[in-house]
Amino acid sequence: MGCGGREGLFGDGPLSRSVWRALRHACRACTHCGKVRVYARVMRLVSLLPSATEIVSALGLGDQLVGVTFECDEPPSARADKIVVVGGLDTRGMTPREIDEYVHGRLAAGGNLYTLHERALADLQPDLILTQDLCAVCAVPSGQVEAALGYLGCHAQVLTLDPRTLEQVLGSILAVGQAAAAAGRAGRLVAALRARLAAVAWRVGGRPRPRVAVVEWVDPPFTAGHWVPDLVTAAGGTPVAAVPGEPSAATSWAEIADAAPELVVVAPCGYHLGGAAGQARVAAQALPGLPVWAIDADGIIVRPGPRLVTGVEALAALLHPGAAAPAPPGTIQRVA
Repeated sequence: MGCGGREGLFGDGPLSRSVWRALRHACRACTHCGKVRVYARVMRLVSLLPSATEIVSALGLGDQLVGVTFECDEPPSARADKIVVVGGLDTRGMTPREIDEYVHGRLAAGGNLYTLHERALADLQPDLILTQDLCAVCAVPSGQVEAALGYLGCHAQVLTLDPRTLEQVLGSILAVGQAAAAAGRAGRLVAALRARLAAVAWRVGGRPRPRVAVVEWVDPPFTAGHWVPDLVTAAGGTPVAAVPGEPSAATSWAEIADAAPELVVVAPCGYHLGGAAGQARVAAQALPGLPVWAIDADGIIVRPGPRLVTGVEALAALLHPGAAAPAPPGTIQRVA
């Protein structure tokens, strides 16, 4: 960093007290200009959920990420040279019904779906840990993390990300940027995402808004909640069989049909496009006569990170072909 350079060290905004504590700095004279320069130990970040890993990467802080989960797969190098501090069941080869029964059985018995490797986490000496309390099925709850840190004597800052709407997802990106001393980068990223959303709104504005049911699971059927209805609205559709901002909910195929959707999008949590297409065929059999689409759920729908805007663009492409820009390759597939 040359004299006067600041962003890589302090970000663009004022440091919070917690971030200032995390930046353990030392001063020495600059050999080039004689001014005092501040050298900071780079913040060590740990992400306990895939969406936070994506946010950190989008902010250009991937080289500061030292710990991740076994599910972090975006960017493709997310687990390279990182310590995996959260493990869990490999559900490949299990049917949707078997996964559902496993999850409900573990939760009913008071068990955990994830294993937090507490000692490995403490040994990383993180400055900032990103976690959530939104869904026990999705990641380790922050309370469990904080209890483990207290027991081990680790004093890292824990930032809990619990967005329930698309707007709150954008806010969580800003929160990560602030906590990681990269507020300027976060602001620019969110501004770029808002510009893309505005471009979609301009393309689909004034057109009929199809009634869309998004199905998050097929055996048993669940409707997609939280920010997913917002994605449909932003893409120029009308979400049905779901309540914006509320959790995903168990339902029945009859209830979905009664909501009178004009098309169905299957976006199963934990699946990319290939797995989503398999579940979409189940929905097509249960809802004959309706157009059914599969979408890369884990990539662009269910993880609350920057790629949700790509999800809006993909949904707009299938709702308004010819008006919206084409969907990114490998994101959507019509099944019925």
